[in-house]
Amino acid sequence: MLKNYFKIAIAVLKRRKFFTFISLFGISFTLTILMVTTAFLDKIFSPNYPDLKRNRSLYVTTVLLKNSKEGWMNRSPASFYLLDKYISTLKVPAKIAISSFSAATNTYVNNKKIIIEFKYTNADFWDILDYQFLEGKPFNKKQIDQAAHVAVISEDTKKAYFGDAATVIGKSIEADNVNYKVIGVVKNVPRTMTYIYGDMYLPYTVSKANYKEPGLMGDYNAILLAGSDADVPKMKQEFNQMIAKVPINNKEFDRFYCSADGYFEGIARDIAGWDDGSSGVVKLISILSLLAFLFLLLPTINLVNINMTRIMERSSEIGVRKAFGASSRTLVYQFIVENIILTFIGGAIGIILSFIVIYYLNTLNLVPNLNLSLNLAVLGYTLIACLFFGLLSGVYPAWRMSRLNVVTALKAN
Repeated sequence: MLKNYFKIAIAVLKRRKFFTFISLFGISFTLTILMVTTAFLDKIFSPNYPDLKRNRSLYVTTVLLKNSKEGWMNRSPASFYLLDKYISTLKVPAKIAISSFSAATNTYVNNKKIIIEFKYTNADFWDILDYQFLEGKPFNKKQIDQAAHVAVISEDTKKAYFGDAATVIGKSIEADNVNYKVIGVVKNVPRTMTYIYGDMYLPYTVSKANYKEPGLMGDYNAILLAGSDADVPKMKQEFNQMIAKVPINNKEFDRFYCSADGYFEGIARDIAGWDDGSSGVVKLISILSLLAFLFLLLPTINLVNINMTRIMERSSEIGVRKAFGASSRTLVYQFIVENIILTFIGGAIGIILSFIVIYYLNTLNLVPNLNLSLNLAVLGYTLIACLFFGLLSGVYPAWRMSRLNVVTALKAN
């Protein structure tokens, strides 16, 4: 039966080539945009190099001080003082990575300006994050305690600063008017990983700023790593209990908020707003879902109109089949299957277009070091979108068709 429906669907597509082109273009174009967007979001929210332990990690990125009487607040990254004096004393985390947000500096090689984004880290940073070292190794706690002028750089920085040198271990690199000895080169990190992205990684003890200065607001973030997935809720509970005891020591504020979140939860909090500790996850998911629905709705409505035109052109066929005993249910089933076949053909074209678009975007390198790809998860979402398209745009026209009177249908043509 499905084989016959497929043959009929192909014959119908050949009958009105312009309508077929419009239908397939609308489906394939929409799904291409959807797949490229999904591939981008998958790269942001799914565990990716070098942050592969997200399932048992919590991220501390933001603190908020509030004056509840006057209704104003200050929000910024955490201070090293807060992370070192309070958060590093937690017992549940197996390790705690501390790093600053990256800062840019200009350096010059052969009269060519190079922008280097550098950040400061502790030793656990290298244990929690799975950086791939192309040369050398990370700096250790002893080098940090000694405030050694050593650096780990990215492969792009190596190429830009040292050219085609076979190895750069032991060579000197200048950044922020200070010379550092290169001890490691790591594979590039996507620019979208704001918490860990950098061109150069330095021991926090060489920072020119006074990282020991008391205060809750600063320029640092932390990643808390649990020993197992089961320890994550315990780690979050211990963190919340500890934060509740942190003194504000600032007369301008009477409320202090700081949260350890999962990766997606942290991004949702930053985008959707703090809301006195509310994560904003539900709000962000609702917004994204609504945008996706509206994005799919317009081409679906257009496809419904085209399907109605196609079906009305086949009114005589419908009348004949009804006259020979075909039930409305059988006809509805047939037209829905035909529409799903059309949608999946458009989906196949969309997948091909998506590979082309993604290849082109990766070539342009619009987002540094971000290489999009269509993995099984993205293709799975595409199949769901195809079914959504096929059902939503096919049910109403099929239902209208099934209610045609036999005599009216036969007279229509």
